[in-house]
Amino acid sequence: MQKIKVVPYKKEWPEFFKEEKEKIKSFMTDNLVEIYHIGSTSVPNLAAKPVIDILLVVENISELDNFNAKFEAIGYEALGEFGMPGRRYFRKGGDDRTHQIHAFQYDSIFDIERHLAFRDYLIHHERVAKKYGELKAELALKYPESIDSYGDGKDAFVKETEKKALIWYWKNRK
Repeated sequence: MQKIKVVPYKKEWPEFFKEEKEKIKSFMTDNLVEIYHIGSTSVPNLAAKPVIDILLVVENISELDNFNAKFEAIGYEALGEFGMPGRRYFRKGGDDRTHQIHAFQYDSIFDIERHLAFRDYLIHHERVAKKYGELKAELALKYPESIDSYGDGKDAFVKETEKKALIWYWKNRK
């Protein structure tokens, strides 16, 4: 089991995302809609678990299953829906995970928008991002071997912030 570790922001994280994006684009052609960097590593100056979160938007989620071998060839483990109907989840690095992909079909609007809104809200609200980073660091110290307890400890903050983020996101769309 991987020990939960929250580290200060690393300026290399956006480049790590870009490298993965190019690898994915090399074999995802017709079904690909867009690839986004999401999660804490996409927010400048936010402390995070050093795992690059990727949001993959596709035209047909079922057809994505045909690419499992291609994802495995670049180091990912294909885990199917992994507890969330309509999603496909891939992780890289096993117990020392370095990347994870959350894939949704283009019309899974809520799931796509909530990830993008949360990211953008934290980018534009530095105090909220700082508070979130502090909470994550505190939880990682308190529950270094329990991802469930770590996640439960963030849950109320994430839900409240996600609600504010979605309202902010829709009010500020251009």
